[in-house]
Amino acid sequence: MVDPAPKVDQECVEGYLFASPPLELLLFRRPPSRGSFWVPVSGKVDPTDPDLPSALCREIEEETGRAVTPQELVDLDWVVSFPMEKGETWRLHAYAVPVPRTFRPRLSSEHDAFEWVAADAAISRLHFDDNQDAVRRLRDRLS
Repeated sequence: MVDPAPKVDQECVEGYLFASPPLELLLFRRPPSRGSFWVPVSGKVDPTDPDLPSALCREIEEETGRAVTPQELVDLDWVVSFPMEKGETWRLHAYAVPVPRTFRPRLSSEHDAFEWVAADAAISRLHFDDNQDAVRRLRDRLS
């Protein structure tokens, strides 16, 4: 008998805001209370979100002030499941979002800094392995 797929308790999305060529990514730093590490835009899918792309569009606007539409998103076909405290499983869906290199976000309380960086620098700076892998995937897709 084959085990059923693990139950997913929370769907999440992340968006890699980028400009190219050359490929640069807009990274965000969490404040000290949240680890002070660099990340893309990310968040939980809310029950009121009609789908994953809409959830990411909402998160991008909340965290950066930029309104984007689902049609602007590039699905990276990158899905990662990971365990959380209390035995929950969360699943993360990654997208890329082209934005002008001149874009300067309005930071939310979730971040205390932002910076445009080259793809290789982004890979080095991002804290989580799955974030690094998603940037590699974006780089490979654009080359």
